[in-house]
Amino acid sequence: MPFNKAALKLAEPGYGDDAVFTAAALGHAGPASEFNVLGSLWNARVTSHIPVSEAASRITTASVLRGIRLTDAAMRAAGVAAPRIAVAALNPHAGDGGNFGREEIDVLAPAVERGRREGMEVESPFPSHTVFLRARAGLFDAVLTMYHDQGQIAMKLMGFDRGVTFLGGFAFPICTPAHGTAYEIAGRGVADAGASVAAVLLAAGMATSRLGVQSRGVMVQTHP
Repeated sequence: MPFNKAALKLAEPGYGDDAVFTAAALGHAGPASEFNVLGSLWNARVTSHIPVSEAASRITTASVLRGIRLTDAAMRAAGVAAPRIAVAALNPHAGDGGNFGREEIDVLAPAVERGRREGMEVESPFPSHTVFLRARAGLFDAVLTMYHDQGQIAMKLMGFDRGVTFLGGFAFPICTPAHGTAYEIAGRGVADAGASVAAVLLAAGMATSRLGVQSRGVMVQTHP
């Protein structure tokens, strides 16, 4: 069901977000992150629930490579045999050859190259204003973005009422609707259940895949 981060902070103020809380509750020491899933398209992120003013300093070759590895592992666990991952640029126009920043050249490109050497299907930084057009056209299975809203805006525009948030990196699937709790309409009977249905189906599909019953990628069936 929908998750409310403000409620988590009221109950457990020491945790930054649900991924950090879940890792602590499960005693999980490895990498974990949120993914947004819309049908067969995934969105991963290098940084998540932190101030935008801090995001750029957290973008390192190591953190981008960690995001690539986690995306590849999570999607393979979901049944996608060879995920095609596009890395979104941090700067406008992918830095324009260094005119608008060198992170794409000095930070992101080395991470992508290392990912390729490790056998992952990942391609070099694409401008964030066009990468989702490529992914929606079927050229990629996932887009790794550098910060929260860089991917969230695109994914929610494409399917607000059927998007799913997946916590990746854990031993079992954790899925919730990508939208919020909307307490203001609770009990009125007007909420759209499409994303909740998609979350249940995605979790069930992932569990089936992990049991070895399903060998192909998970496709979420959306609510009619």
